[in-house]
Amino acid sequence: MPTANALDFPAGSVVVVPFPSSDRLAEKRHPAVVVSGAAVARAGYVWITMITSARNAGMAGDIPIADLGAAGLGVASTVRPFKIARIEPGSVLRGIGALPPVTAEAAFAAIHDWVGPA
Repeated sequence: MPTANALDFPAGSVVVVPFPSSDRLAEKRHPAVVVSGAAVARAGYVWITMITSARNAGMAGDIPIADLGAAGLGVASTVRPFKIARIEPGSVLRGIGALPPVTAEAAFAAIHDWVGPA
C-alpha cells in the first residue's frame, strides 16, 4: 500500500516507485533513492533518482552501490543520478532500505554538479 507522507522517507532512503519512463508510455516499478529533504516533503513532493541493475548499460555518472543489504537490494545495482523525477508521496509503494552515506553523498554531489552553481 502506498504511503501518503513524504516525511517518512528522508534523503538517502531507498524506495520502490512506479518510475516515470521517457522511452515508453507506461511506468515501471524501480527502486529509487530519495534525494529531497524536508522542505520538498512539506511542499507535498518527493524528488527521486533511479536505481538500476548493474547489468544494464552504464551511463555517465552512474554510482555503484557497495552495500546492497543496507539498500534493500538483491542484485548488483547502481544509482543513476542523471534520471531524476518529482513524484507525489502516494506514489511511494514502500521503503526497502537506505544508501550508505558515502554513496548518498556521491549521488547528491553528482546532481549538484549537473544542476550547476546558483
